[in-house]
Amino acid sequence: MNPTTYEPIRPKTVLNPVKAPSMPFDWSINPYRGCQHGCSFCYARSTHAYMGESADDAFQKHIFWKQDAPDVLRAQLRRMRGRLPAYVAIGTATDPYQQLEGKARLTRGCLETLAEFGVPASITTRSPLVLRDLDLLQRIPGSSVNISLHMLDPDVWRNFEPSTPAPRLRLDAVRRLNEAGIKAGVFMAPILPYISDGEEAVEGLLDACQQADAAFVSPSYLRLSTPEVKSWFFQTLQEAYPEHVKAYGRLYWRAAYVPEAYRKPKLEWIRRQIQARGLRSQELAAIRSPKPAADVPNASALSPADDGPVQLTLF
Repeated sequence: MNPTTYEPIRPKTVLNPVKAPSMPFDWSINPYRGCQHGCSFCYARSTHAYMGESADDAFQKHIFWKQDAPDVLRAQLRRMRGRLPAYVAIGTATDPYQQLEGKARLTRGCLETLAEFGVPASITTRSPLVLRDLDLLQRIPGSSVNISLHMLDPDVWRNFEPSTPAPRLRLDAVRRLNEAGIKAGVFMAPILPYISDGEEAVEGLLDACQQADAAFVSPSYLRLSTPEVKSWFFQTLQEAYPEHVKAYGRLYWRAAYVPEAYRKPKLEWIRRQIQARGLRSQELAAIRSPKPAADVPNASALSPADDGPVQLTLF
């Protein structure tokens, strides 16, 4: 097995404008490129190509970290005095609390900088390491955390998310964050057809979300957006669930999304189950700051983003 390597990169920017109108946020921060969690369904594998890397195992084994990210962010925010973002999304590509964060503390440094300027953040992660930074989240009114979790089954978890924290630990993080006054919910994503969308699996997860007092649950089906991601996912599927390969081929052969005829009735049932438990079913487009982001004229005058195309990922 190849060892994990870590390589510093010097970013021109850390806070990057998101101009796509379909995205539910206007600014994003991703302190890392590549992710040690190694989820087989992660769309961000394709972004490793921007670094001259392959989208296969190198995505998990060659991690780029943004050197001096908090200082770069601080310099950007100083230039934006009087027109600061109302809200920043952290972890829209790779997990800001992957294992390296325990030592590098780039995400914590960025949160310290946001707290200094009073800019709220929404964090998406699969890791309870976010609890380490409760003190900072409590200093920034309006901040929230989205914990990604789509199943409780230990076999499904280990087959598709080989290096992520256990689902129960993530649910405990949801509970503890809400107890501390930080809005925390569950991104129920990616839901895997035939594997994690059965009634027993869904109801078990939603019962656990209810017990954890999740502020919301946002369900979303698997997306295989590029040939590289699709190839890697099908390799995992062939190894772990060969009986589903043909069915997935029919669903995803010519598309990135599962067909609406399959997805729509399933999601409608899931939303009814969410509501039956007194949970809030929150749509992706609604997961943003309660007030519109500040108007930032001439945002393109900032240094070009070093992150490449920005997309929101629930997984």
